[in-house]
Amino acid sequence: MEMLQSAVFWIGLLKIIWINIILSGDNAVVIALAARSLPPHQQTKAVVLGSGAAVVLRIALTVVAAKLLALPYLQIVGGLLLLWIGVQLLGDEDEGEGEAREYGSLMAAIRTILIADLVMSLDNVIAVAAAAKGDMTLLILGLAISIPLVIFGSTLMIKLMERFPVIVVMGAALIGWVAGEAIVSDAALAGMLAADPWLHYAGAAAGAAFVVGVGRLLQARARPKAA
Repeated sequence: MEMLQSAVFWIGLLKIIWINIILSGDNAVVIALAARSLPPHQQTKAVVLGSGAAVVLRIALTVVAAKLLALPYLQIVGGLLLLWIGVQLLGDEDEGEGEAREYGSLMAAIRTILIADLVMSLDNVIAVAAAAKGDMTLLILGLAISIPLVIFGSTLMIKLMERFPVIVVMGAALIGWVAGEAIVSDAALAGMLAADPWLHYAGAAAGAAFVVGVGRLLQARARPKAA
């Protein structure tokens, strides 16, 4: 009997780790985008603190996620907030290089990571909660073990963004896509979405286009001032 319980525990732990890896791709992008605005010696600190705080936030969020998702207009507000974050992250992308570059603050980066993770994780944590089946020890262990994986993914993304700037635009578009999905998936719009399922993808695409378009406009306006 104990062996069976042990097997169930380890299988559940592996499920939570695997689910979190799959669902944390967009979160790693946000962490990387926020951390890359910092001086190089603070980037790792922002990734570690941001990832750790985000996982703690997810544990707390898992308890109430299902009820929160049922509240009308909550995902609309969260999606609009995420659109703003995506625009800001892309708009800050072209701020100069070398000595002339203006760096952001560590606390501002961590705050951005936490707000974005809160919005992006509302629906994700339901899958984690289902795998945990009410076992808080299993939930905490699974999410805690996944922290190094999120940190590694974020650190890798920062390096790729420095080498291939187009990834920054793709990352911002991903944030916009998730924001659009959150808005059209709100409980207040459930009836409209059921009647026209294509609105889910249209809303997501509109969010991505909005972030990239407005972010690029902010970049274009900032260049003359930097010059």
